[in-house]
Amino acid sequence: MPIRADARPVFINGDSAVLRLDNALLRRGALVFGLVLLFLAPLSLDPVAFAAGAMVPAILFAIACTPNMPAAIPYLLVWQWVEVFAQVILSSSNGETLDGGIYGPNVARAYWYMMASLIALAGGFRLALGNTRSPGVWARVAHRNWRPSDLFILYLLGTFIAFCYGPATNMIPSLDQQLEAVSRLKIVAIFVLFGNILSTGKGTKFLVFVILFELVSGFGGLFSDFKSVFIILTVAAVASKIRWTSGLGVALVIWISALMGLTLFWTAVKGEYRQFATGSDESQQISASAADRYGYLGNKAASLDSIDWNGATFAMLTRLAYVEIFGSVIGVDEVTPGGVNSYPRQWQEAIEHITKPRFLFPDKAQLSDTEVFARLALGNADEIMRGGTSISVGYMAENYADLGFPGMLVGIFVLAVMIGSMARYFMMCPLPWMVREAIVMAFIYTCGNTGLEVSLPKLIGAAVMFFIVYIMMIKFGFNYVWNWLDERAALA
Repeated sequence: MPIRADARPVFINGDSAVLRLDNALLRRGALVFGLVLLFLAPLSLDPVAFAAGAMVPAILFAIACTPNMPAAIPYLLVWQWVEVFAQVILSSSNGETLDGGIYGPNVARAYWYMMASLIALAGGFRLALGNTRSPGVWARVAHRNWRPSDLFILYLLGTFIAFCYGPATNMIPSLDQQLEAVSRLKIVAIFVLFGNILSTGKGTKFLVFVILFELVSGFGGLFSDFKSVFIILTVAAVASKIRWTSGLGVALVIWISALMGLTLFWTAVKGEYRQFATGSDESQQISASAADRYGYLGNKAASLDSIDWNGATFAMLTRLAYVEIFGSVIGVDEVTPGGVNSYPRQWQEAIEHITKPRFLFPDKAQLSDTEVFARLALGNADEIMRGGTSISVGYMAENYADLGFPGMLVGIFVLAVMIGSMARYFMMCPLPWMVREAIVMAFIYTCGNTGLEVSLPKLIGAAVMFFIVYIMMIKFGFNYVWNWLDERAALA
């Protein structure tokens, strides 16, 4: 892409010897991480599974971390690997091997099937995105010219749009997925703001404000929304390819430790807090005022010594590990004549669901993860619904139910190619590179932030709808925003 005539000159550090936080460093870091964990493998009751699982991130990054791979892809792979690998740690903490728990050897089989599926996922992303061409000079550095104050205005606008998502969905339920995609503009705005500040070193006050505001507002809901700002800042740092220093390494350790600490705190208090916020065990409608909710959390934070941190750690591992449900699906499939599905039912229902948008087919049945869980895993749907919650077997287990093993690897690979191809479209758009990274981050977060538990119809549906909505936005709206940012920067 040619350099724009009105673009301000930017000098790029061409020292290739400078160590930067990029995909190449991620590959090396994953290898070192795996080798370190190998020394801990003998402490596990499943040393082979622990050792092999520890090396999977290095394999995933070796496959997927090409120079121009969007930074959101490694995030997605790591997040899903954590949910699988956590099962080894959880089983050992229970004093059991993988095949020694309530679901027997099927859990061990599910663990290996899921690790293999992650490698298939990385292979699909590599096929779709591995040869993405490098951007021109303007595209690579355009975001550095913009003023942090102007990007902060876009963040405030994105926050307002995200706030309106809930009321708008209640008014027009049939447009839920479209409205959700629009609400992800907030992620795009945060990502570009962080990328600008990390690249230029200017506007740190805006970065601090956004982090604190997102943390506080994230704790005010019923779910762990506070984690989003940790994820976005980390991925934006990789996309910005900031220089790696010892100070950055220390900051990263502190950042991860803060995330772990807040997650443990939330895990410890969320049960009682949700009951307090909703006034019920069976509802997700907040009835307590914001002042009361924050007061409740503040009281809990003021008495940290009363929290059972060991219990919170175990509960967090239990929540993270998403292998036993897959193991139960394997068990049901083996004892059910003809398997749990007599045809690729999950894929067929997913395709039928996305080809019938609700605004054109208002009578279309609602997706029920709980019904699928009851059918594929023989779970007690009535008990789950009485608890006001929903549970899913996850898209990997659904692929297994349709295609078995190793056939499920083909389904996972196709899914990755489909999602990767959509991301490739965004990465090839004539937009500043950081904006492309931001859109892909919002895209991946929309269809993959719930990790392995997302169902096949919801994963495909969210991806397709986001893709359509943002094609329209890029075509008819985004250029006005970037031109405004360029004009504001020129005035400065």
